[in-house]
Amino acid sequence: MALAQRLDLRQAQTLVMTPQLQQAIKLLQLSNIELSDFVDREIEQNPLLERDGGPAEAGLEFGGSEGGAGGEAGGGEGSSGGPGEGGLNGWEEQAPPPPSDGRTRDTVEMTSSDTMATGAEAPLDTNFENDYADDRFSDGTDGSSDVYGQWNERGGRGGFEDDERDLEATLTGQKSLRDHLTEQLKIDLPAHGDQLIGLALIDMLDEAGWLPGLDIPQLAAQLGCTAERVERVLAACQRFDPPGIFARSLKECLAIQLREKNRLDPAMAALLDNLELLAARNLQAIMKVCGVDAEDVADMVAEIRKLNPKPAVAFDHTPAQLVTPDILMRAAPGGGWLIDLNPDTLPRVLVNHRYFTRVSGAARNKAEKEYISERFQSANWLVKSLHQRATTILKVAGEIVRQQDAFFIHGVSHLKPLILRDIAEAIGMHESTVSRVTTNKFMATPRGVFELKYFFTSAIQGADGQASHSAEAVRHRIKTLIDAEKPEDVLSDDKLVEILRAEGIDIARRTVAKYREAMKIPSSVQRRRAKMSRM
Repeated sequence: MALAQRLDLRQAQTLVMTPQLQQAIKLLQLSNIELSDFVDREIEQNPLLERDGGPAEAGLEFGGSEGGAGGEAGGGEGSSGGPGEGGLNGWEEQAPPPPSDGRTRDTVEMTSSDTMATGAEAPLDTNFENDYADDRFSDGTDGSSDVYGQWNERGGRGGFEDDERDLEATLTGQKSLRDHLTEQLKIDLPAHGDQLIGLALIDMLDEAGWLPGLDIPQLAAQLGCTAERVERVLAACQRFDPPGIFARSLKECLAIQLREKNRLDPAMAALLDNLELLAARNLQAIMKVCGVDAEDVADMVAEIRKLNPKPAVAFDHTPAQLVTPDILMRAAPGGGWLIDLNPDTLPRVLVNHRYFTRVSGAARNKAEKEYISERFQSANWLVKSLHQRATTILKVAGEIVRQQDAFFIHGVSHLKPLILRDIAEAIGMHESTVSRVTTNKFMATPRGVFELKYFFTSAIQGADGQASHSAEAVRHRIKTLIDAEKPEDVLSDDKLVEILRAEGIDIARRTVAKYREAMKIPSSVQRRRAKMSRM
């Protein structure tokens, strides 16, 4: 048989991941903050895209009883749907009427209930050794310019770069820890060299006000001074307010505060040297190493509890970043639940057709026409992708509400075991799509704000071999039992296993121990010691 080259024409179907499809998949897993940043970048790059701030709403209504009955697409005139058990029925694609102003509908308007689609569709680099000669670290003043201005010019935090100060920004501002310590530094350490060392130490403080991992010889070499001088400045800084600041460890932090109160006696020093015994509630060992009786130990422990292991927490408070939910859920007046997309998290983007018509008609050559056409297609694809993302999120959230209906009515003890495959099969999507949708998405419910991933828990076999229980519900039950235990009857892991099996939950002792440790609950021995010490 002779070998020869030839050309064959064959027809085959393949799935090609185009850049547009990759973009649509990427948009699914973005959080609302990441999505807003992405849209901002696209608007900067595409002159045909613009934002629109008009009001719009999107939502679904899920009516029914506890078991999660049927749902209907609720909202506008063009919505459709009828009740049906266990699923979202009656979804039909509607042709949205064009807006009266002649523009294209934006992404939020496209997710309204009358237009919902179907399911088929810079480091600090300061060389102190060169910038500040050894005479800067003389004990007297050298008549140079203000050391704080020099520090700020070389990359230190704080201060103003020019003389224009925003008075309104400082009227209600809370004093920072750095400002508080700098004021004391100016008074207690008048030498400029000492102040430079103090400023370096201030900038090394962590959120608790500690200096973990402080290498004094390395800092001295960087600043071009002796290690003894750094030690002396550090000792002076440790007398600053708040007490316990500039400590290098928990022991030193507590010792500074006790010394401030004149309570650092030999017995207390011995207790600080054996803090691990205090953490283990080993009172007998503490009495032995400190040479005191039980009453003295109780007094010493009470004094330590009054101390602040994190002296910097009263300063530089960063407001807690509140989670903005992507889905809003509330009870329907006639029973069931109402599910809405949060319009605040949906970028309102539209394509400016009028501008496209004007610039396309003014194109002078082929390159300009191709660029305008590519930008127009990209803009349309982005709007479509954002609409598809919002629709998919709403579908997944709606199915989660159906599946976990008992949780929203009765609480965490009724949380059902749920995996991605259950949702994917119910709504006709792939597991990977459901996984992307539930990543960094939050839903505001009558029981609080939850990440969508929270509702997916593994199953624990029931004692009867049939019923299964959610792992999260079992953890909640274990915590409830431990919170209700009495000092004279602390529940061991084995006892917890017996109680849970009596309630129909077949669970191993090692699983109970794993759940308990994950919730940061001490062992039964440690809990007994802690409860007895409070009596």
